[in-house]
Amino acid sequence: MAERGESGGSGSGKGSGKGSGTGLPASIEAAWGLRERPSKGPRPGLSLGRIVDAAVGLAAEEGLAAVSMGRVAKVLGVSTMSLYRYVAAKDELYVLMQEAVIGPPPPTRQGEGWRTALAAWAWAQREVFHRNLWALRVPVSGPPATPNMVAWWEQGMVALESTGLDDGQKISVIVLVGGFVRSEAMMMSDIGAAVAASGGEEEFLARHVNTLTRLADPQRYPAVAGLLGSGVLTQPDEPDHEFTFGLDRILDGVAVLIAAQEGGREGSADPR
Repeated sequence: MAERGESGGSGSGKGSGKGSGTGLPASIEAAWGLRERPSKGPRPGLSLGRIVDAAVGLAAEEGLAAVSMGRVAKVLGVSTMSLYRYVAAKDELYVLMQEAVIGPPPPTRQGEGWRTALAAWAWAQREVFHRNLWALRVPVSGPPATPNMVAWWEQGMVALESTGLDDGQKISVIVLVGGFVRSEAMMMSDIGAAVAASGGEEEFLARHVNTLTRLADPQRYPAVAGLLGSGVLTQPDEPDHEFTFGLDRILDGVAVLIAAQEGGREGSADPR
C-alpha cells in the first residue's frame, strides 16, 4: 500500500497553501519566506531542512527512486507520519530537494553579449546536473515555482534582453536551451553508466560497432554501413564535444531568429 502523500495526497492541513493566494503548498511557501517553518515538531530537532538534506543524501547514494517518505523517516529516526507536519507529499519533497541542490545561478558579467551570456547559463546548468544526476529524474510538472529555479529563469530572460525578441520568443528560447541541457545531461549520464558497466569506453564502442556490423545489412542500411566502415564510431570524442556542438547549433538558430526580427523591423520602417 502506498504511503499517504506519496502520490500528491494532501497530507496534513498544514501542507496546503489554500488561503495564502499563491496556490502553493506550505513547504514551498516556506522556501519563499511567506510563512514560518515549523520550529517544533513531534521530535526535537526535526526540521524541513533536515528532511530535505536526508532525502538528498538518499538520492545521491541510491538514486531518486530510493527516496520515499518512509525511507527518509527511517534515516532520521522518526515516524513517517511526523514528516507530514513539514511536507505533505513526496512530490513536494522532490521540488525542495531540487531547489536545495541547484542553488542560485552564478553571477553574470557586465557587457556580455546575449550569446555568451546564454551559453554560460547553459553550461552552468549542465554542471549542476552533472553534480546531481538524480535531479534529472525529478518530473517537470510546470513552470519554476521556487526561489532558485525562478532566479535561473530570470537570468536566462535577462541574457536575451538586448536581442529585440518579444517575451514569448524569449520564453521559447529558454525552454529550448534548458530542454537541451537536461536531455544531453541525461543521455550522457545513461551512456556513462553503460560505459562503466562494460569496462571502459573503448570496449563499449568496439562492442557496439561489432554488434551493428553483424546486424546492419549494407544493402538495407548503406549509410550506417558506411559510418561503421569509416571508423568514426571507434574514435572517442572530447568529453564535452556533443554538448558544445549541440549548444552551438541551437544558438546559431537563435541568432538567425534575432537577425530576422531586426530585419523585419528595418523593413517595416517608414522609408520617408
